[in-house]
Amino acid sequence: MAAPSAQDLPKTHQALVLLSTSEPLSLQTVPTPSPTPGSVVVRVLSANISSYSGDIYNGKRGYPIPTPSIVGASGIGRIVATGPDTVALSPGDLVLIDSGIYGRDDPDTKILFGIHEGFSDASRKLMAGEWRNSTYAEYAKVPLENCERLDEKRLCSSVSEGGLGYEIEELGRLHEHAIAMGGLDDVNVEVGDTVIVAPATGNFGRAAVRVAVALGAAKVIAMGRDQSKLDALAESHERISAVRITGYVAADTAALKEKLGKGKGADVYFDISPPAATSSSHFKSCITALRPHGRVSLMGGVTGDVALPLVWIMFQNITLKGTYMYTREQRKKLVKMLEGGLMVFEKGSVKKFGLHEWDAAAKAASDAAGTEASCVICP
Repeated sequence: MAAPSAQDLPKTHQALVLLSTSEPLSLQTVPTPSPTPGSVVVRVLSANISSYSGDIYNGKRGYPIPTPSIVGASGIGRIVATGPDTVALSPGDLVLIDSGIYGRDDPDTKILFGIHEGFSDASRKLMAGEWRNSTYAEYAKVPLENCERLDEKRLCSSVSEGGLGYEIEELGRLHEHAIAMGGLDDVNVEVGDTVIVAPATGNFGRAAVRVAVALGAAKVIAMGRDQSKLDALAESHERISAVRITGYVAADTAALKEKLGKGKGADVYFDISPPAATSSSHFKSCITALRPHGRVSLMGGVTGDVALPLVWIMFQNITLKGTYMYTREQRKKLVKMLEGGLMVFEKGSVKKFGLHEWDAAAKAASDAAGTEASCVICP
């Protein structure tokens, strides 16, 4: 099937434009992008909204982002036009749109599509030009390498037809699970490992619990402060248990070790702490619950300095590994796990909003923080 030319696409489309963080997002009619070498144009079917998306675009988060620009996030789209060098993707393909864009001639230069321009001159250049406009729009131009083809028949057909029965909008959860995969895979979580996830009651923490189970962890301990959410996680799978953070390091370490049972401690501690967790006691509790040669995956967004038990880390030969996002290989691995039925997303808990409903969408996403519900923009 030949790729549509730019002339086959509508000349204009609707998009949410950030004019300034001191102004609300503006729904505007804008020119439709054309495919260029190294890119495709997708019809955006759903784009994720995080619990703090509203605070990104009103300036409270302090994220640097060029203005004006079309904002957005990861999501699901259907390819409608391809660039001249596209060899594997075709119009009609359903794809995961990955929001992590890297410089092709310098992969250490990185931005988050429609969210964050990074902190270097190179990253600002990357976002200011070719990748200024993201997915809160009917159409978006996306780098080839940021599109992961999905087996639509397998994922979206009914169970009676041999499929998994997902709605397209539910597949947007691949993004948060891919982030968890990045950190867990980087510390080589293997079949039979014991894994502590903390905090585990937010969207990314719950995703990490599910990914750890899917990777074959024998025990996954979810740690957090909300007992009801911890109980729900523990009830969702026989290999998941829960420990509530009390703020007392020794008591929490003992509770973790009790859940671990016999042995010298956990193999892995996956951290996904939010910005406000700088002084939380769980860092020390989780690290001191690790066995000798244990591994720590650091993926959280804590902005301040964190006190760590350095003598313990040294004496126990603990490895600390920071991970930003995930690799293409890890993304592919996750998609294979979902398509193979090795990992399951909860169905029926996605709230959909149109572009014109941004204010309500951002509030709903904020209200849904720490629950199984997720919110998406469906342009």
